[in-house]
Amino acid sequence: MERTCWLLAFVLLLQVLLTEAAISVGGGIGVNIGNGGGRVWIGGGVNVPPPSGSSRSDLNSAYSALQAWKSAITEDPLMIMKTWVGSDVCSYRGVFCADAQDGMGPFVSGVDLNYANLRGTLVEELSLLTDMSLLHLNSNRFAGTVPDTFKDLLALQELDLSNNQFSGPFPIVTLYIPNLVYLDLRFNSFTGPLPGDLFNKKLDAIFLNNNQFGGQIPYNLGNSPASVINLANNKFTGNIPSSLGFMSSKLKEILFLNNQLTGCIPEGIGLFTEMQVFDVSYNSLMGHLPDTISCLNEIEVLNLAHNRLSGVLPELVCSLRSLVNLTVAYNFLSGFSQDCTKLIFRNVGFDFSSNCIPGRQMQRPQPECSGIPGIGLNCLRIPGGQPLICGALMGNMEANLSSTPSSP
Repeated sequence: MERTCWLLAFVLLLQVLLTEAAISVGGGIGVNIGNGGGRVWIGGGVNVPPPSGSSRSDLNSAYSALQAWKSAITEDPLMIMKTWVGSDVCSYRGVFCADAQDGMGPFVSGVDLNYANLRGTLVEELSLLTDMSLLHLNSNRFAGTVPDTFKDLLALQELDLSNNQFSGPFPIVTLYIPNLVYLDLRFNSFTGPLPGDLFNKKLDAIFLNNNQFGGQIPYNLGNSPASVINLANNKFTGNIPSSLGFMSSKLKEILFLNNQLTGCIPEGIGLFTEMQVFDVSYNSLMGHLPDTISCLNEIEVLNLAHNRLSGVLPELVCSLRSLVNLTVAYNFLSGFSQDCTKLIFRNVGFDFSSNCIPGRQMQRPQPECSGIPGIGLNCLRIPGGQPLICGALMGNMEANLSSTPSSP
């Protein structure tokens, strides 16, 4: 067991070191998935007190901020702004107040204008709401960019700007909001690369799907402590960073689907024994599937479809106890074990169509299977000879990593 775990740790560490040697180590500055499935990250429930030494924003400041924002709203079909009249901001529709425990009176604790269909822009004065813990603007028609003053939103934990018309590069200012744990920018028109610092922040949920982000996924993806990351439906290129294997063990869902990713699925995927959703469909990934996929004991949705993967589906994958849906269609797989044929009796969705599996129906025409793509691709794998042991992978890997000298 120790020998097998050590070998996996060595292989993964070698991958990361090789990647970092090729990339300059520098600064990071530069669910709903289309019609598909996915889970919704549920935030809230955590109260972050104002940072020590900060001054509480009073309702007069809140009034100034909200009236400035009201003046930047150009369309309001539901007439929400008609309630934003007078100095009692706590009576405004979509504005929520809380009573201060220090006796300093009520304050604006959140703004929730989801599905309000407002058109307009965000204004700098919103930074006066320094005690606001959530700002939810899902499904409106806000455009432009995120003001730099948002860095002063010291208590903000949840920022949801999804399903709007924001554009431009990744809003760097969001990385300077000190207590942010939930960032949702999906279904907008953001473009360009992601800053590496995004994955150095203590964000628990990162939703960036359905934008126009491009370039390579930052190599330090593995630094993120997030439990949910959605990068689907963008224009990312290059490999899935090998540092994936060093992410927090609490990772539940990660989605890379519908990008332009190439190379191998990292061997480190098997370290996430609590992962429930892994979707890399609609990319150009090649090579054999890593044996460590059979360690994903809690996986429910495993979607590898519409890639260029080859080899045999690992025997233990079809025996994973929590599987609800396994999709490997439209690849170049050459076979699977008898256990996979039993999935139908477990009421597990299993789609293996359009592969190169002899004797099975709905497979590719033989001429397409004569030239397997990526046949010479060198995907680092655990050396064979012993059965794969999943239990202590993370501990052994972390031990090996901590004993490795840091790069100068």
